[in-house]
Amino acid sequence: MTAPPQVLVVGAGPTGLTAACALLQHGVPVRLVDRRECFAAEPKALVMWSGALEALHRLGVADAVAERALPLTGASYWSNGRRLAGVSFGTLADTRFPGPLCVPQPVTEELLYERLLGLGGRVEWATRATSVEVAGDRAVVRLESAGGAAETVSVPWVIGADGVRSTVREALGIPYEGNSYDREFVLGDGRIAGDLPPTEAQYHLSPDGVLVLVALPEGGHRIFFDLPPGRRTGPPDDAELQQLLDARGKGRWTVQETWWTSRFRVHTKVAARFRHGPVFLAGDAAHAHSPAGGQGLNTGVQDGFDLGWKLAAVLRGGDPALLDSYDPERRPTSARAVRNSERQTRLWLLKPRPARALRDLLLGVLSRSGALERRIVPELAQLDLDLTASPAVGRTPAPGGPTPGRRLGDAPLRPVGGTSATSLHGYLATGRHTVLVAGTGQEAATAAEEAATELTRRGVRDLADVLLLLPPDGPLPAPAGPVGHDLAAGRLPGGQAGAAALACHLRPDGVVAGVVTLDRPGRVGELLSALPTGQRSATPAP
Repeated sequence: MTAPPQVLVVGAGPTGLTAACALLQHGVPVRLVDRRECFAAEPKALVMWSGALEALHRLGVADAVAERALPLTGASYWSNGRRLAGVSFGTLADTRFPGPLCVPQPVTEELLYERLLGLGGRVEWATRATSVEVAGDRAVVRLESAGGAAETVSVPWVIGADGVRSTVREALGIPYEGNSYDREFVLGDGRIAGDLPPTEAQYHLSPDGVLVLVALPEGGHRIFFDLPPGRRTGPPDDAELQQLLDARGKGRWTVQETWWTSRFRVHTKVAARFRHGPVFLAGDAAHAHSPAGGQGLNTGVQDGFDLGWKLAAVLRGGDPALLDSYDPERRPTSARAVRNSERQTRLWLLKPRPARALRDLLLGVLSRSGALERRIVPELAQLDLDLTASPAVGRTPAPGGPTPGRRLGDAPLRPVGGTSATSLHGYLATGRHTVLVAGTGQEAATAAEEAATELTRRGVRDLADVLLLLPPDGPLPAPAGPVGHDLAAGRLPGGQAGAAALACHLRPDGVVAGVVTLDRPGRVGELLSALPTGQRSATPAP
């Protein structure tokens, strides 16, 4: 008889699906419920940035997403029909995804759902959580199906990924702090006649408000406007969209047809805390964004991946204190993403003539200097987050080694034994923990073999890999039969030439968790203490 799932995920949007896939990929069964009858067809979020794409890549989904997406090459800003500024995409280094992709949210959900099924998971549709309580070290959740059947479940862990109006968050009384704009927004996806760039997002700024145009992967464009609230209710029709397009687009474009329209209010809020005992908040349940920059879905996907691998590590015998890092890592990141999108939105909506003139001047100056691109693109990509203050990373860097709390850069690899990866990020794309040993001496070879032997003894080799990295310009040994670790030649990003042999623990998200120099026997064991022990546990941290 199989053991009941120890993690209940409430909400099967991109965030909940990502968390569930990460748990299943790490060998942890999960129960996933959603109040909807099935996936919604509304395209909603469109843009997927590099940080979220790397998370999906570790789940084996990003390539399929890219096949159905439109790569965006840049964005431009206009005022009174004049181009003020431009930003080029696709130039980010150290990533397989150097620029954003335009892909409707249902495509992302569909591909994550297929991955979930492939991992042996499923979604219990038309099942809602109606109450959540914390009793001791467990969560007690009441579930109701559409047919009226009800059950009360007691589980060690709950992930609330149930949207802006989260039942999980509200049941626990966690404040949702922030503001709502005094504007409403309308959008339409459809066929727009006129001269429009096929791979660029355009922002047309006027005293009346903003017009945003974004090309869609399967043809057509999304058009997006802000309005004073309360003029009309319900989704806009083509006539209303055309009226707005004429006013803000100077009559250059015509709405030929639309296949989806929407009218909505925008909130910028962040939950006061992302954890309450055994219950975690993720995605829109934890943070609500302006649509500027497409940050909401991207932040949620990274929440889900972060929670998935951390919960799996604890349930496979890791230190429960690892989960104490979720709030201090993800909440500041989410708050920063909310602030960034709010700042962009307020620049769109400036009304006073002097403020608009200053904005237009600054956009032009920053664009011509390249400063606009250098500032905006990394912020939106959420690729290299500063987690050096996290309780889940080491505080003492090793001389000549990479920095704990930062994502490890990429580098070419020449596979020698046990792997076919030709880049470091390609090796890390499995989404497992990695013990990376770099050095030429016997101490490095011994440390790699010790790490592989210990992880095998624990029974967690499905969670962790060991790679011995040799210098690219030195003699390479021929692999002699099966070895416990992988072997490749290449340079350690962030390392210094001639540095002493060292070992790094790389988390499943590619962040350096710890580094030690191999200056005495047994030092690699200090890194292994942070990895799962293989002893299954369901006990929450205090």
